[in-house]
Amino acid sequence: MKPVIIFRHYHIEGPGYFSDFLDTQGIPWCLIKIDEGDAVPSSLEAYSGVVLMGGPMSVNDDLPWIPPVLDLIRKAVNADVPVLGHCLGAQLMTKALGGQVTQNAVKEIGWGEVSVSVNSAAQHWFGELESFNAFHWHGETFTLPEGATHVLASKHCENQAYSIGQKHLALQCHIEMTGMMVQEWCTVGAEEVASARHSPAVQDVETIQQTLPLHCFFLNKVAKQVYTQWIKGLVN
Repeated sequence: MKPVIIFRHYHIEGPGYFSDFLDTQGIPWCLIKIDEGDAVPSSLEAYSGVVLMGGPMSVNDDLPWIPPVLDLIRKAVNADVPVLGHCLGAQLMTKALGGQVTQNAVKEIGWGEVSVSVNSAAQHWFGELESFNAFHWHGETFTLPEGATHVLASKHCENQAYSIGQKHLALQCHIEMTGMMVQEWCTVGAEEVASARHSPAVQDVETIQQTLPLHCFFLNKVAKQVYTQWIKGLVN
């Protein structure tokens, strides 16, 4: 099988549990390190799927790598090559497909419940789940592009996820987290957490790291369900 191409935009926001999942499934993958200056491929012929991770930048920033990534997303969707976006990755999908990315009413940082929409698209990705505790770290939100179906919401951010058909999924929240990633983000992002402490959707770093193994155990179960559905669409 051709490898899945994964875009990393910031050094601490790698694929996490997602790469572990691919390894257990025997699916090859390659990492494009945007943060280290790796070039964005112009063609998808060598890849079976496209995955975009998070990052602290905005899709509205004037960064040289954003236009070619947006172009690649459009090519993938048009060619029915599965696309999966996490946080910034979902916002890149949105901008590429004609939606808008703007400031959310409040920042969301830490663990918070998301509810699964009552429709067949949501059931396709999340099975019988009605809600779960996701990990959040974002200050922006997106509109749904034309043809997208809403699949997740939270109290402080209505558009937490959408899908396009049964191959493409955009997640504002993070389902790829491992315990080590959460701890590293809390260290690197401690000042951001402290500056946003008055937001009703921001937890302090101590709260975020409480019962961390249990949080990640259940989140990994959700991620496995979602990723299992996503790899069914991979191009041979």
